[in-house]
Amino acid sequence: MTVPNPPSAVSSIAERFDQVRGRIVEAAMAAGRDPASVVLTAVSKTQGPEALQAALDAGQRVFGENRVQEAQGHWAARRAALPDLELRLIGPLQTNKALEAVELFDVIETLDRERLAAALAAAMARTGRRPGVLVQVNTGAEPQKAGVLPADADALIAVARDQYGLKVEGLMCIPPLEDDPARHFALLAAVAARNGLSVLSMGMSGDYQAAIAAGATHVRVGSALFGERNKAPAPS
Repeated sequence: MTVPNPPSAVSSIAERFDQVRGRIVEAAMAAGRDPASVVLTAVSKTQGPEALQAALDAGQRVFGENRVQEAQGHWAARRAALPDLELRLIGPLQTNKALEAVELFDVIETLDRERLAAALAAAMARTGRRPGVLVQVNTGAEPQKAGVLPADADALIAVARDQYGLKVEGLMCIPPLEDDPARHFALLAAVAARNGLSVLSMGMSGDYQAAIAAGATHVRVGSALFGERNKAPAPS
C-alpha cells in the first residue's frame, strides 16, 4: 500500500534531487569519469502521488520499483504522457509475474535463475517487447537475499544470452549491510568485465558515491531523495 508523503516532505524533494545530483557529479569527477556516465535511478517504491509528481517536476525520468503491482499503480496511467520515462524493476521477480513485468518495465535488474530467464523469454516472445536485463549477483552469498552466487554468475549470463536470447546489459548487486561495500562493488565489476558487460547497477543512498568510484553506471537512490521510506500501517 502506498502512503502519501506529508507536504513538508514533498516540498524538500526538489532540493534533495539537486543535492544528490551534485554529489553524483562530484563523485564521478573525483573518479576521473564523465558525470553523464552515471544514471540516477530514483527508488519510488511506497511513495505517494505527490512525491512522484515532485520527482517528475524535478526532471527525474528513471525510476526503480520493487513490485510489479505497485509499479502498475504508480505508472500505468502516467506512461502515455511521459514518453521518456524509464522504469526499472529492482525487486525480486516471481516467474508468474514475468509477463506483467515485461509489459511494464524497460529494464529488469533482478534475473537470478534459469527458470526466470525462461519465463522472461516466453513473455517477450508473447508481447514482442524486449526489455533490457541485468543479472543480480548475491556478492555476499547471503541466504536470505536474491541473486545468483558469484561462482555461478558466468554460467547464468551465458544461458540467458545464448539459450534464451535475452538482452543482458549488465549486473546488479546489493552488498551486505555490515560489510565494506567497496569490495562487493569491485567483485561485481570484475564479473562484468570478464563477460563484456557495460552496465553496473550498484550503490544506494548510503554508498552510491563509493559505487561510482568503483564504476557504477546506475545508482539506486531512495531515502536520500524522498526521505525515510513510507510504510503502510499494520493491519488491525
